[in-house]
Amino acid sequence: MSAQSQTQSAGHAGHAAAPVEKRSWLLTRPTAKTGIISWLTTVDHKKIGLLYGMSALFFFLVGGFEALLIRLQLAVPNNTLISHQLYNELFTMHATTMIFLAVMPLSAAFFNYMMPLQIGARDVAFPRLNGFAFWVFLVGAIVLNIGWFVKSGAPDAGWFGYAPLTSTAYSNQFAKDMSTDLWVMGLQILGVSSVVGSLNFIVTIINMRAPGMTMMRLPVFTWMTLITAFLIILSFPAITIALVELMMDRSFGTSFFDVSNGGLPILWQHLFWIFGHPEVYILILPAMGIVSEILPTFARKPLFGYPIIVFSGATIGFLGFGVWSHHMFTTGMGTVATAAFSLLTMAIAVPTGVKMFNWIGTLWGGTLRMTTPMMFALGFLWMFMMGGFSGVMHSAAPADAQQQDSYFVVAHFHYVLIGGSVFALLAGIQYWFPLIFGRKVSEAWGKTSFWVIFAGFNITFFPMHFLGLNGMPRRTAVYDGNMGWNEANMIATIGALILGVGVAIYFCVMVYTYFKGEKTTHDEWGARTLEWTVPSTPPPEHNFDVIPTVHARDAFWYEKTHVEQTAKDKAASALAEQSHGGIHMPSQSWFPLVAAIGLLIGAIFFVNHIMIGAIAGGVVMFLGVYLWAAEGPGGYHIHLDDKNSKKH
Repeated sequence: MSAQSQTQSAGHAGHAAAPVEKRSWLLTRPTAKTGIISWLTTVDHKKIGLLYGMSALFFFLVGGFEALLIRLQLAVPNNTLISHQLYNELFTMHATTMIFLAVMPLSAAFFNYMMPLQIGARDVAFPRLNGFAFWVFLVGAIVLNIGWFVKSGAPDAGWFGYAPLTSTAYSNQFAKDMSTDLWVMGLQILGVSSVVGSLNFIVTIINMRAPGMTMMRLPVFTWMTLITAFLIILSFPAITIALVELMMDRSFGTSFFDVSNGGLPILWQHLFWIFGHPEVYILILPAMGIVSEILPTFARKPLFGYPIIVFSGATIGFLGFGVWSHHMFTTGMGTVATAAFSLLTMAIAVPTGVKMFNWIGTLWGGTLRMTTPMMFALGFLWMFMMGGFSGVMHSAAPADAQQQDSYFVVAHFHYVLIGGSVFALLAGIQYWFPLIFGRKVSEAWGKTSFWVIFAGFNITFFPMHFLGLNGMPRRTAVYDGNMGWNEANMIATIGALILGVGVAIYFCVMVYTYFKGEKTTHDEWGARTLEWTVPSTPPPEHNFDVIPTVHARDAFWYEKTHVEQTAKDKAASALAEQSHGGIHMPSQSWFPLVAAIGLLIGAIFFVNHIMIGAIAGGVVMFLGVYLWAAEGPGGYHIHLDDKNSKKH
């Protein structure tokens, strides 16, 4: 039961405390508010958001280190720094890590932390399910990375896992390539986490908005959260089907992708890219939402064309499902299919371009404040525009045939996904850091990190356009010194080192600020949206003392100019809260963690073909789910008059 619906149901009971239930020790709810137990059992959306954020930043560093090794290998021709096998493992795990373990969960961190605050809710609709989604994500991340620590090594077939590279014909299933089984299992588990989390976000946004928060008054970031959640739910079944079929091919001898037994390797590509291209928008739409929050705040004017921004986001999501085959122009789909997907791919540039003009319109005539979050957001605009231009080139099938599998493609998607998504996410961290931790990042050091990252990024990836057009293939561990690629590769490697220094500065500044940064007020930037109306920074567990009443799109800006109306609304809401028995909050629980541990045990034993262990893990998981249901929703009250908690 949701926190808000619990509050409503509590209203029928007034102040009367619910009868204390006698529970066995197994079903006793944890109550620790600090320490490791509080984090292991938390159902607070803000703590879960921080867990996602810390995990994602850790894997961002891991993926970045893998990328640095790749670039060092390519710095000079015929380099022998690392083996070809390790190179294959590095580019496979770098992409998998960055997409599934860094950018997606970092977006999920903002979804968890900011979305309920932006809609005026006390928590998400299903708090324990939210905790379960995080622990399952962590299980998937562990399974994916186990390959680095076992004899078989990490996966080496690319993040796309094309058949037949992932078939047992190309790898010894039991001796050499257990890593591919780990990759398949890890992605399936991550898919469960993503779908569960997305369902929770959709229900929360639809059902738990504050009074007066109509859909067309939602902050753009929340809108992008909603669209992204639908994209995940609609696209992940395709990759799940493909992964199940691949697992059956590898473990049970079926022939979905084995051409010698009538299978179709190209079926994998269709299923993978039906998921894979919407995945691009799953990564970029949250970034667009963050930038749409930052630009109006620091331009000190409303977002230009709010409805168009929202509908453009929805259009991008819809069209994202119709362009998967542009990844397969060179597979020989036929003239009609190639022309159709070429036109659709060009069409998706229209709503994206519209958004770009809306952001420029927001800046036009504004009183700009060039803070660190604003600079990262402007960096996003430039990088994403660059990536968009080269993306339009790929939509033309003849040009794509030349660029396919070259470093031009590498340059394109890094401008979109790192220059776009990551710059916006770094902007979001800077923007919301004062709200989350109550401390302000040094502008001098923040801007220093921005310029070093900006310079390093462009020095790294811009030369790759020329490498690609000059014919350098991607995923190659060595190249000959007579190919004419030496200088550009050396420049790109120097750029990667500069980029690494910039990221190190950024992280050091964040850590320093967390411990020693200047303390801030609750409205550091003069913001527009409800998350900045919390009574303290960091926000209290119950988010708002009184659920806000919303009268306009930029709710906090409205409150600042209608103080008297806001005071009346708060007094009325406080009275209603008290008549309902105070604020009702959900209790912590061990069982989301227990169920996830069972999943981890089962997955590891299944990959090792030890069925008794896999069954034992399944039993632990289902026992955790059963006890989760048996312990009931729980909850406790917080009274506004004395802020004392009353547990039951």
